[in-house]
Amino acid sequence: MDFLTLLNSAPLLAGLVKAALPQAVAGTMAFSQWFVSLPPCRDFAFEATSYLVCEVDPKLYSIELFWKDPAGKPFQSLHNLDAAQRAAGRIMLFAVNAGMYHPDLRPVGLYVERGQEMAGVKTGSGSGNFSLQPNGIFYVSGGKAAVRATRDFVRNRPSTDYATQSGPMLVVDGQLHPKFRSDGTSRKTRDGVGVRKDGVAVFAISNGSVNFHAFARLFRDALDCDNALFLDGTISSLFAPAFGRNDDYWNLGPMIGVFRKRG
Repeated sequence: MDFLTLLNSAPLLAGLVKAALPQAVAGTMAFSQWFVSLPPCRDFAFEATSYLVCEVDPKLYSIELFWKDPAGKPFQSLHNLDAAQRAAGRIMLFAVNAGMYHPDLRPVGLYVERGQEMAGVKTGSGSGNFSLQPNGIFYVSGGKAAVRATRDFVRNRPSTDYATQSGPMLVVDGQLHPKFRSDGTSRKTRDGVGVRKDGVAVFAISNGSVNFHAFARLFRDALDCDNALFLDGTISSLFAPAFGRNDDYWNLGPMIGVFRKRG
């Protein structure tokens, strides 16, 4: 192409560039929004089971608990929670159900949200997984996450911004729960949370059925968590659209949502 032809073509080239620019910008913005919404999660294999593991450093991410919307109605599903956060201009990276609850969706045991205790700690005996002692509490206090057995928590109770009680504990000070058996026949989809020595909270959900013993060993032996807590089973749910995970169980009680901190 000679110089004269190039000169004559300049307006056409400029027009094409001008027309393509908004699409390119829009594409870049869409990718940027998708990238920002990516959760800190990864596929993880341990022994014969696959998991989705999300490692959350409280210095970089905000871990929050949710139960009811501003009108006082339980969110009921992770999708509803996500929609509410988007309406408020927030991008929730991922969410999981956060422990056991009554038929009316009230939390079983301690539940603290934004520093307000909405359900009291439960220390008595009972039936089911929740009461398989020791049970425990996952909490966030002053920007730090922790898991502690309930009796230890009550004995020297810290101030908490968020807290949820569940059971049983999976790992207690580096030891597996004493009632777990390697040949346990109760195999279900399960989710739980542990905290490493460096303060990183580790959430895990099984992609298939697993017994308590194997699930606890995942946290202790593969994820390096000295303390870990079982959150729920069967209806264990994780919502992370940017990662391709969209579990949609309904009538859930408390939930945990994770957000990227600004700045």
